[in-house]
Amino acid sequence: MLFMDLPNWIFRSDRVGKDGKVFSVYKIRTMKLGTKTSFAEEEHYTRFGRFLRKIKADEFLQIINVLKGDMRLVGPRPDFQEAYDIMPDYAKKILLAIKPGCTSLSSVHFFDEERLLQEAGEDKYKNYYTRVKPAKILLDTFYIQNRCVLLDLAILWMTFKKVVKSLWATRM
Repeated sequence: MLFMDLPNWIFRSDRVGKDGKVFSVYKIRTMKLGTKTSFAEEEHYTRFGRFLRKIKADEFLQIINVLKGDMRLVGPRPDFQEAYDIMPDYAKKILLAIKPGCTSLSSVHFFDEERLLQEAGEDKYKNYYTRVKPAKILLDTFYIQNRCVLLDLAILWMTFKKVVKSLWATRM
């Protein structure tokens, strides 16, 4: 099996893919060992974790998932089983009909999602599940129902622009 004993800087997380198949997604570790939340506070990040996440460099290893055939470059982002457990059936059916992707319309739209959630303060969980997640489902559903090569290329281009803009902003 690939990466049986992973180095400390690689993080593996089980996600749900096409047809509900569970697979391991690979990322560069950005949070300290033992952190169990995706709504992390500043003290949970590794030394360069916040920077890596800001420019989405932690997602780079997902190219392994693309090469393995678990993911595509563009498609709805893979999520945890718990997210699908509380999702409406119609949304699950649509989102799990295709392979997940490294980037998506919702990833581009919510590129600064962590900042938005931090600004929400104590209500970040509520804001995520009542505002952000429904919007992501809507954007991902739109993508699935309208996907084509031109849309994929547009999403890849918008992602590239967001990453470059984020990199540029960190230099200032």
